[in-house]
Amino acid sequence: MDMATFSKQVIAGILALSAAFVGIWATAAPHSFYSSFPFPGRHWVSMLGPYNEHLARDVGGLYLALLVISVWAALRPLTENLRIVGLAWVAFSIPHLLFHLGHLGMYEPIDRAGNLVSLGGSLILGALLTLPTRATNA
Repeated sequence: MDMATFSKQVIAGILALSAAFVGIWATAAPHSFYSSFPFPGRHWVSMLGPYNEHLARDVGGLYLALLVISVWAALRPLTENLRIVGLAWVAFSIPHLLFHLGHLGMYEPIDRAGNLVSLGGSLILGALLTLPTRATNA
């Protein structure tokens, strides 16, 4: 395996870990996710409106779906698998980031930075998976 493919495999693994963190939490404990995301003492979700268990569990399910495809690509790092996973993350991350960019004013500076780093990071990592590599995988 060439270094570019290995790097993309690592990126898919990082995205999988991110998806596992959000997906498992939001699905298993939606009210805790709502009131304490991204960790106790922070309130990134609860500041955006009233609690909705259905919405929290749907977000969890979406992230679990991203987890599944990200793990698949990390374990089977074929060019096409990595590119599709990257496109899925980009398709999800663009509207997610745009929404939060429009609501940054309600957060404390540390939470603004956290939103930008985490959501922008997911977009950048997803985009990196879509880039062509020199080596091709069969």
